[in-house]
Amino acid sequence: RDPEAAAAFVRSFQSRVYGLAVTIVKDPGLAEEIAQETFLRAWKHASTYDPRRGRVDTWLLTIARNLAIDARRVRAREINSTDETPLVQLASSEPNPEDRGVLVDDVKRLEQAIGDLSEEQRRVLLLAAFQGRSGREISASEAIPLGTVKSRLRAAMLRLRAVLEVSHEQ
Repeated sequence: RDPEAAAAFVRSFQSRVYGLAVTIVKDPGLAEEIAQETFLRAWKHASTYDPRRGRVDTWLLTIARNLAIDARRVRAREINSTDETPLVQLASSEPNPEDRGVLVDDVKRLEQAIGDLSEEQRRVLLLAAFQGRSGREISASEAIPLGTVKSRLRAAMLRLRAVLEVSHEQ
């Protein structure tokens, strides 16, 4: 509950949280609201964070991802039209100079790790993570059993976690 620590926490993660939100919702204004809500929820529920279950940035980005997917689904129901924008869009927020190199390295490592996945795992992961599709929706669109979707997604996530955690520790 230290205001200075809270401000430092927000500064450390704001570009990644906003970037993830804008990538999913494709609306800078809505992405700002999602980022703000992400930090508010992290503040309110800080006591629920368990470092044994993952890193703090993973926990925070999961909150942001879930909020962004919820917002996208609500907007899709309101608009009731198809979204013609690209699947992945670069965030418009400019990181500060010292974070720029770290962010570029993180993006390169993530792209490499995703590229190393099998085609089936990569496709399921991208549909779930960037389009916000549920397992059932992926199962229906890809004409594969729900259990297969879940297995591929889990295998992809475990592989990414293993690769990125090893890279992060080095």
